[in-house]
Amino acid sequence: MPSTPLRQNELINAKRLVVKVGSALVTKQTDAGPGVDSSAINRLMSQVIALIEGGREVVLVCSGAVAAGCAELGLHERPKDLAELQAVAAIGQRRLMALLHTAAKKRGYAAGQMLLTRGDFDDRVRFLNIRNCAAKLHELGAVPVLNENDTVAVEELRFGDNDLLAAMMTNAMRADALILLTSVDGLLDKDNNVIDRVDSVLDAQQHARTGMKSSWGSGGIKTKLDAARLVTEAGEVAVVAPGTKKDVLLKLMEGEKIGTVFAPAARKMDSRQRWIGLTARPAGTVSVDDGASRAVRERGKSLLASGITDVTGRFMRGDVLLVRDSQGKELGRGLTNYSADELALIKGKRSDQFAKLLGREGYAAVIHRDNLVVLGA
Repeated sequence: MPSTPLRQNELINAKRLVVKVGSALVTKQTDAGPGVDSSAINRLMSQVIALIEGGREVVLVCSGAVAAGCAELGLHERPKDLAELQAVAAIGQRRLMALLHTAAKKRGYAAGQMLLTRGDFDDRVRFLNIRNCAAKLHELGAVPVLNENDTVAVEELRFGDNDLLAAMMTNAMRADALILLTSVDGLLDKDNNVIDRVDSVLDAQQHARTGMKSSWGSGGIKTKLDAARLVTEAGEVAVVAPGTKKDVLLKLMEGEKIGTVFAPAARKMDSRQRWIGLTARPAGTVSVDDGASRAVRERGKSLLASGITDVTGRFMRGDVLLVRDSQGKELGRGLTNYSADELALIKGKRSDQFAKLLGREGYAAVIHRDNLVVLGA
């Protein structure tokens, strides 16, 4: 299907945006090594503020702290040691924010820094606080600028790339669109042609070129596809577009055919569904039989213990669980009414057997349908 109607319907009317800019777009290579491209940052901020003055809210996710730190320290390669990487990011983040703030101040705005880790999105209260802080920055006439907090992030707390941070922020803000600006023209097929429109991210992951990655960034096309899936699954549009094209943000929001647009799912998730189904990391996994899978997916039923065939992980009541079907495919995610130990006792059993097995009365549903988000519906 052509992308023009989708772009005109979704992007022209979008009022709240998350824009992610990769490291390659805000840094430059010189004879002396890497450096921050202040001209590129000025052009970027000029577009962001033009969108804001046009009545839109924009959250900017800007990579480049490590590259900026390397420039100040005279390093010619991205560090591999974790401690050195964190130290370089600490130096570079200050430099990056100074340039972003200066660019915003020239146009009568401030830049508000928000440094986040993966764990900030796992916790429901902190998830809501992130949204509230960004909203207040908009009210105060500031541009929220996000980056991963590399100085404290360790492997289990990392997003892995700012593409995923941007996608989660899109869902936290319930933004209308995610714009991923990159150094390539969009999502490419195996013949190096730009794919204009993607209706299925899962299909695109099988057929698109996914190996491209800049020397200073930590992601690539693969993480952009992962990010697009998180956003489109929630019912919003995503775009991968060339950040080097003049006024690319302004042209995209006018509906111009640039880059690759990812069509949203028909349903729109509310904030709570987005946190359960697409944001919080599961503490455990349950596998279900075909009968339970059909009841959940096709009839919108709660997940019962009688349909559960396997339980893995250590979790407590109220944690998010990943639900897999009999083929091992992700069916959905939901909040459990039972701990891992309790669920190991009652899996495959009827609810009238729970009292004897648990020594107390139990809930009829392991995951109630109100706390269950079916994915890929």
